[in-house]
Amino acid sequence: MQVYLLRHGIAEESRAAKADGDRELTPDGRRKLKDTLRAAAAAEVKPTLVLTSPLVRAIQTADIASSVLNYKQEILRTKALLPGSIPEQVWEEIRVHREEAELLLVGHDPLFTRLAGYLLGAPELHVDFKKGAIMRVDFDHFGPQPKGLLRWFLVSKLAARNGRGPIKNTAPRQ
Repeated sequence: MQVYLLRHGIAEESRAAKADGDRELTPDGRRKLKDTLRAAAAAEVKPTLVLTSPLVRAIQTADIASSVLNYKQEILRTKALLPGSIPEQVWEEIRVHREEAELLLVGHDPLFTRLAGYLLGAPELHVDFKKGAIMRVDFDHFGPQPKGLLRWFLVSKLAARNGRGPIKNTAPRQ
């Protein structure tokens, strides 16, 4: 299984008049996210299932990802991808969907900073998971503890590459 972690794009700043869960993506956040997702599409990312946090900025990110990656199925919402969730909850969610070929998870930090290392079998490893970044981790078994293989990690700054186009995928498909 190929698991993609996609952190939501740049969102509005927190305001007293608006709940954190209702914050939306900014126009710049949408643009940078689309750059990253176009690079992911060029790397042949084709999710068979998309799971997202129920917060607005994550739902909007999942909607954009679905459009750019040509995903036509229902996007499922899960509390396991909320910012304060723990990596073990996400691993259990992945295990539930182990029959999927490509699973796209849309969520937040601080969860993704910890989740990346946990999925790689190195829970002490923390990854600087920027907004709009996407990571591919592959799994061939789904035991109680994950031990994935990092295939690639892309941040929006690299995806844009100053207008020179997306980076091509060099990792073999499994």
